[in-house]
Amino acid sequence: MSHDPVEAEQHGSVSAFPVRPHVLVVDDEPLILEGLKRLLAAREFDVSTAGGGCDALIAIGKQQFDAILLDLGMPDLNGNEVLRFVAERSPGTPVIVVSGESAIDAAIRALRGGAADFVRKPYEPEELLRRIDNVLARRRLEKENNHILQRLQQSEKWHRFLVNSSPDFIYTLDKDGRFTFVNERVESLLGYRSEDLLGQHYSLVVHEDDIARAEHVFNERRAGDRNARNIEIRLKCNPGARRPRLMNGRCKSVELTATGMYDEQASPFEQRFIGSYGVAKDITERKQAEETVHFQAYHDLLTGLPNRALFRDHLGLMLAQAKRNQKPLAVLSLDLDHFKVINDSLGHTIGDELLLAVGARLRQCLREGDTLARLGGDEFAVLLPTLASRGDVEHICRKIIQVLSKPVYVKGHEIYISVSIGACVSPDDGDMIDSLIRQAEIAMYQAKSQGRCRLQFWESGMQAPYSERMQIEADLRRGLARNEFVLFYQPQVDTGTGEVRGFEALLRWWHPQRGLLTPADFIPVAEESGVIVPIGDWVLRQASAQLAEWQRAGLPPVRLSINISARQLENPDFVDSVMRAIQVYALDGHQMELEITESLLMRDFEANAIKLGRLSASGIRLAIDDFGTGYSSFKYLSRFPIHTLKIDQSFVQDLEREENISIVNAMIAMGRGMNLNVVAEGVETESQLVRLQQMRCHEMQGYFYSAPVSGHEATHLLANRARGFGHAGRAAG
Repeated sequence: MSHDPVEAEQHGSVSAFPVRPHVLVVDDEPLILEGLKRLLAAREFDVSTAGGGCDALIAIGKQQFDAILLDLGMPDLNGNEVLRFVAERSPGTPVIVVSGESAIDAAIRALRGGAADFVRKPYEPEELLRRIDNVLARRRLEKENNHILQRLQQSEKWHRFLVNSSPDFIYTLDKDGRFTFVNERVESLLGYRSEDLLGQHYSLVVHEDDIARAEHVFNERRAGDRNARNIEIRLKCNPGARRPRLMNGRCKSVELTATGMYDEQASPFEQRFIGSYGVAKDITERKQAEETVHFQAYHDLLTGLPNRALFRDHLGLMLAQAKRNQKPLAVLSLDLDHFKVINDSLGHTIGDELLLAVGARLRQCLREGDTLARLGGDEFAVLLPTLASRGDVEHICRKIIQVLSKPVYVKGHEIYISVSIGACVSPDDGDMIDSLIRQAEIAMYQAKSQGRCRLQFWESGMQAPYSERMQIEADLRRGLARNEFVLFYQPQVDTGTGEVRGFEALLRWWHPQRGLLTPADFIPVAEESGVIVPIGDWVLRQASAQLAEWQRAGLPPVRLSINISARQLENPDFVDSVMRAIQVYALDGHQMELEITESLLMRDFEANAIKLGRLSASGIRLAIDDFGTGYSSFKYLSRFPIHTLKIDQSFVQDLEREENISIVNAMIAMGRGMNLNVVAEGVETESQLVRLQQMRCHEMQGYFYSAPVSGHEATHLLANRARGFGHAGRAAG
């Protein structure tokens, strides 16, 4: 049994944490909350949850937690307010911010607001657990250190033990600024032994750029409330010692708190200064985290190149310099030709490796002082300052095209690529940052349209078609906000009875100037700009509302087919958005059918199989649209939960040709053999109807029966469903 009080202290008289640390998880997303709870519970944490900032304040007010995982963006009370509350009510509780906010200011504000760490969503579970363990470990050290410091005065032996065991660098200076005591922490922090520093001036360990600040902080003369507290300063490491993982390889960042020491034996009127006492807390990891967040905000994470934000900053500086020097500069926009084909066929891993190789080759073609940036995807940008003439641009671009034309070898693949380049020159083409970047991009698209693998300089006439595209995009966003979109419904009719079995929801746009527009007029722009995702969500909600209205009216149940775009399917929230629509309108999942093309299914086979499998498990149907024009592979027919095949109208409208008859007959036979519903699209004539009836096609859709109709007219059709269309009673379109 130990009789040493220090040893007893170390062997468990004080327990920093219970066996199961108690963690509070705060997030307004129920799925994230549940996922974190399960993850932490599996690691033997005692977990409490709060679904918002207000709930978190109540929980923190009732009990003490060992750590808090905190989301920033919550609707009722944001995370920064919760941080302030923790600082006031439970200042010792470490808070790890787990947020999806990408702005660097959010991360830095959280860290400065008292957060112990910042983790960006999405995160790797093991990385999050490691961060939690590190914070708990640091908190454990802090608690132990605080407890030890409270008993410093009990004995000199305890004092020495506590000071030398502190995670902070503790020192005293004489009145001339020379070390009279340093604790053992200095060796692990800076690589100096205690005896190396005794008698040395404090400036030996202060970074050269911080000497002036240290003069009034390190050897602080003030005492009491006026002394220096938590002042950031850099300390130099011992150049002769091997110090792994040092910040910048040679210095550490610390928060310094120091106070003046005065002779207690002197009279109150003398106040004889005898030296300084200071504590330096290592904040290197926190500074590195801030620098990492700052780097990520201004650099592309794959290549390490400047991103668009940093490229704009560089361009602004170079434009100001070009005005002073009266020399032109050029902005280049570079885009790899057919990169999407490489990405889709060989995978994103090969695509990323290729982008790294391209970035390395581009650097070889540029001069010192030129700026290379990756703006996103396979698009790069180059800033060429201090040009003599446009000939310099042509020379560099020829070199780039030549270097990139050589094959790239990536993981056993020999890949050939080319690049299209757009260029504009300032001041001839203007001197506005965003205008120069946009003009270079437009010139690059012009180079692509003229055959690719070439350089195209900006010309003023190139603006018109791209201005029109931008106008359409702006109108789309306004149209969505102003509810200018409308759904029409085209019936899908039973071939034998003429009864309406379902409808396909077809999007139309009542444009205030151009009138009623079909998808061909605006969907390509919506897809490219990403506006298709909120439009697709609107279609889901509107179609679900229509189904619910028919259900409340007691009309016969029908299925409603909705077209799904590539951007929608790739959206991580796609499955949840479909399920929300079903739940909000209390629909039977079997009433909804999602139409997806063959080529879209094959873009990300495994990921799509998982998403569509989840929807199928909820009863939602899946139809293959334009069947026969894509892959037509049994592989996806067997892997995906398909219910319907829609034969493309190009086959139906040419049924007079013998080969088309054979193809359509084979498609119908295959669908029937796999117990799939088969719908023929584009039926316009009675002869096409007769042919398809002979082939035993289940359902038909087209102008022979009905053009797309409004929701009101579709309701009328359903009300008369019992009579069916038949041959004489079909609705002409």
